[in-house]
Amino acid sequence: MVETAAISSYFDGDDEAKARGLYQLVDEEGRHDEARIAWLDRTLARRLYEGMLMIRVTDARMMALQRQGRIGFYGEATGQEAAVVGSAAASLADDWIVPALREAGVGLYRGMPLASYIAQIMGNAADPTKGRQLPCHPCDRATNYVVMSSCVSTQIPHAVGVAVAMKLAGDTGRCAFGYMGDGGTSSGDFHVALNFAGVMHAPVVLICQNNQWAISTPGAAQTAAETIAIKAIGYGVEPLRADGNDVLAVYEVCRRAAEKARSGGGPTFVELLTYRVSAHSSSDDPSRYRDEAVTDVWKSRRDPLRRLRVLLEARGWLGAGEHDALAARFEAEVRDVITAQEQIAPPPVSSLFDDVYEQPTWLQREQRDELLGV
Repeated sequence: MVETAAISSYFDGDDEAKARGLYQLVDEEGRHDEARIAWLDRTLARRLYEGMLMIRVTDARMMALQRQGRIGFYGEATGQEAAVVGSAAASLADDWIVPALREAGVGLYRGMPLASYIAQIMGNAADPTKGRQLPCHPCDRATNYVVMSSCVSTQIPHAVGVAVAMKLAGDTGRCAFGYMGDGGTSSGDFHVALNFAGVMHAPVVLICQNNQWAISTPGAAQTAAETIAIKAIGYGVEPLRADGNDVLAVYEVCRRAAEKARSGGGPTFVELLTYRVSAHSSSDDPSRYRDEAVTDVWKSRRDPLRRLRVLLEARGWLGAGEHDALAARFEAEVRDVITAQEQIAPPPVSSLFDDVYEQPTWLQREQRDELLGV
């Protein structure tokens, strides 16, 4: 793990120092400086832990469903829960979320119904997108959670565009969170978005979950830059870099970036260093292209849930056996939602013609009538 700068020197350093550093508050063994996390209370700590555990339980159950042939596709965030939940906790209800593949947990943390998420994966009649999207493409209007794009990095300009639109409308006190993976930073859309964000002084927090694998491409083959965060400097965007498996460090870095954006201070690019301990998706076999002994280290010693659990238990904020009880409760909740959603029929065929135009054209009406045998 990269050596971490102290809190006073990290945020006060110049952009190159921040881009090369790695902000951390709790190390792999749960060790920490009490003075640096004096702001943490039991309520927030518990909510962070429960949010991370819910993601892990949901991911495990949905992957099992995919292997059983009950859903078609799934992409996990296992091992990256701290990056997901820590950043979600830094958002406010009025902020906008523009996700990539592994941020469904952001939506769930912010209040997206689990039933809606699972309905989307199954593509049934309760799916807000009416079965028109691949699985793992949830959206939720109530929590400003935008559907992800399957085309890598096209969502990054969208996030900046949302932020610029708010700025032009004079809609202050809000910001947009835009997510990507490390592979996304090799796309032209990444550079377009960073340039646009810097020029327009957009109220946006751009977050890269650097899990060190772009499907089968390792980070060393992805970029020659010393870090991903350092790329932001050329666009006049402040870079921050944190230990993505330390949920408190993720929260603190993203909170600072979001507060800056909401107050008119402009954009920030955040690199969260983590590791994809699972496959890229249910269609992938990572043992064919990487050393799984390295993966095992990240699964055990560097597990983000284990790290926070040690801290909570030491403070008496998580009792003996409580982890198992919480996991069992979440498992039962997920299973109940799955059972209910599997009883819901597919979207009606007539829904194919919905949402195309505000008023159907004569050709659409003719096609619809022919399809339905009217």
